[in-house]
Amino acid sequence: MQGRIALITGATSGIGFETALGLARQGAHVVILGRDPMRLAAAERSIRSLSGNGNVQTLAADLLSQTEIRRAAREFSALHHRLDVLVNNAGAIFPDRRLTEEGYERTWALNHLGYVLLTLELLPPLRAAGQARIVNVASTAHARARLDFDNLQGERRFAPMDAYSRSKLANVLFTYALSSRLAGSGITANCLHPGVVATGFGRGMPGAFGLLIKLARPFFIKAGKGAKTSLFLASSPEVAGVSGAYFAGCRAVRSSALSYDEALRERLWQLSLEETNSTAVLP
Repeated sequence: MQGRIALITGATSGIGFETALGLARQGAHVVILGRDPMRLAAAERSIRSLSGNGNVQTLAADLLSQTEIRRAAREFSALHHRLDVLVNNAGAIFPDRRLTEEGYERTWALNHLGYVLLTLELLPPLRAAGQARIVNVASTAHARARLDFDNLQGERRFAPMDAYSRSKLANVLFTYALSSRLAGSGITANCLHPGVVATGFGRGMPGAFGLLIKLARPFFIKAGKGAKTSLFLASSPEVAGVSGAYFAGCRAVRSSALSYDEALRERLWQLSLEETNSTAVLP
């Protein structure tokens, strides 16, 4: 990864931090994106110290805000003409239904629309890299989801895990749609299930779901292990040129049957462009 530039979202802790650290240890110039400047500064210091790599930068943005996503993309592009690796990792599960400043339910806005908009806004530096990789962190939870376009954002009924699962199915569908549109460009797009990882996911959730997460947490894998597939897709020569695949345990596996529905994929693609007001030019 010497000489390559990587941007990782949600990189102040958990899988994102371990992914950024792993890429820094391989010699990449790492840019970590997060919401909290103080946590970003602490993560930057840790990555520099643990990796021995001084090429670590921070970029502060709240990925719940499309305005901030666009600003962050502009700031990155002003500093770097190329982007070799984009890891869309930031995500969350929220206990109740609240809307962002653009009027979207938070889970949908952060976990799906955030991936879409940041990726499309960074297409110019990704194209400039020649051979670039987009890595989208999804989840096996996508397999339990269905996309009801009348209830995509919990308009009629909101359940936190249902909202999370929908967003993760959207990650997979977005990856496949993006990969088909980038064919022949030198940019690959893949997604992954990191495993059930002991991070801050689900912490503070009320009720039975919160209790289940608390009881199960001792059996979750560590964040370092959870980052292995992200690192594999971001840096391994074994997957150079591989695109449009879903990985778990550093190997390509089948995603849910619904994720291969091309009509669903295209409908979601068009809706996502509308909801992000994106002007990106793709076939």
